[in-house]
Parts: sequence; structure tokens; C-alpha cells
Amino acid sequence: MSNPGHTTVVRPERPADIASIRAVSIAAFPTADEADLVDALRADGAAWIDGLSYVAERDGVVIGHALLTRSLVDATPVLALAPCAVVPELQVTGVGTAVISALLQAARDRGAEQTVVVLGHAAYYPRFGFTPASRFGIAAPFDVPDDAFMAMTLTDEARVPTGTVTYPVAFGG
Repeated sequence: MSNPGHTTVVRPERPADIASIRAVSIAAFPTADEADLVDALRADGAAWIDGLSYVAERDGVVIGHALLTRSLVDATPVLALAPCAVVPELQVTGVGTAVISALLQAARDRGAEQTVVVLGHAAYYPRFGFTPASRFGIAAPFDVPDDAFMAMTLTDEARVPTGTVTYPVAFGG
């Protein structure tokens, strides 16, 4: 994606991006909770997967971030997409779509976990292939509207586990 005079690059995070990722999350959300979540997930060796934290940068500045970490559905590893953030002045410009699309492709290319879950806006995430998780027999570990808790498979051959998601401790569960 590009704008006149600006080039947006989407790529895996690097160690030098950690402070910038935190700044993007703090700018994008009303509290530092999501930024703290990213830091806690990065420190969780069971949840963190190297190569599945992506940034969007423009003119060398990180402007967006999306993260996939390992969760479980009845002991089967799945990926959880969260959090996703774009600096406020560039929200609704395609930055989020670009970084999430690249991240999901990286997960497909990795070929390990075959299912992704997300808690988010029902009008936004279906563009990536997400549908209500209940259609797969996957439940959230908390009360949430059916259309806000979604899942998708990364391949047509995916064997989708059924049951309740167990998130990493950093998510508060």
C-alpha cells in the first residue's frame, strides 16, 4: 500500500521495534492495557511465536501492529489474533488490513496451527475470513456476543478443534 510520497512496509517485528509497538498500542487504545498485554505475551515462552508479530511502518516509523500468539482449544494449539493497533491518524486507511493480512499469511506459511480466533468487531474481521466461532464449535471462556467472537481456518484441510479457548495467562485467564 502506498500514498504519494509515502511507502508503507509490512514486516515481522524486530527487537528495535518493541518501544515503537508499545507507543502505537498506547496511542490506539484508551488505556495502556493492550500495550501491557503485548509486553506480557512477549515474555510468555508458551504463547509467543517468533515471526508472528508484524508491524507496518511508513518512512521508517512504526504505525501499526498485529500479533498472533498460541492459545489452546481443548489441548489443541490455535492462534489468537490480539491485539491489533494502528496510530489514530491512520486508522481506516488500510494499514490494519495490510498488517493483519500479512500476519495471517505468515501463519499459513508457518504451517503449524491451523485455526485462528479473534474477539473483535463483527463488521471488520470477516474481510479476512473470520466467521462466528460457534459455527466451528469453539466457545470463548467468557460471555461475549456470538458475532464478536470469531474463528477462521488457515487452510481448506484444517482440522478444527472444538471446545473452549484457553488463552495465555497474560489475557487474564
